[in-house]
Amino acid sequence: MKDRFPGFKKCLAMMRKRNGQSREEGFHWLRPHASEYVHELLEEFGKESDHGLRCWLLELIGFAKSPTAFDFLAEQLRGHDERLRYWAIWALKHLDTNEARTLLWHARSFTFGSPEETQAFRTDLDTVANDRSSQ
Repeated sequence: MKDRFPGFKKCLAMMRKRNGQSREEGFHWLRPHASEYVHELLEEFGKESDHGLRCWLLELIGFAKSPTAFDFLAEQLRGHDERLRYWAIWALKHLDTNEARTLLWHARSFTFGSPEETQAFRTDLDTVANDRSSQ
């Protein structure tokens, strides 16, 4: 990797390559700059069809720690995709605003399509809430 941030578009292009190393490098280059590009990340998430890349974009939105993303994260928290819900939980925890903490507290009462799916969601809530390593 170069010593200088290659820019948002270049990082996103790297994350879309087939080469795993390039994908990882694009993500890690963009991570410390996520807060500068939260609007672009939200836009790209809406256009992206690759599930793995959508998860990474959601993770980057979480690293941005931007209150601007709150409504988007709240929407993902209630979505149908379990992995995206996990990253929404993670992002809301790291947003660490009163509004985000309140939503996560209320999320314990959410129910999904089956008891197993609801339990998996609650397990994710507990796992993220108790994870001290990513703070």
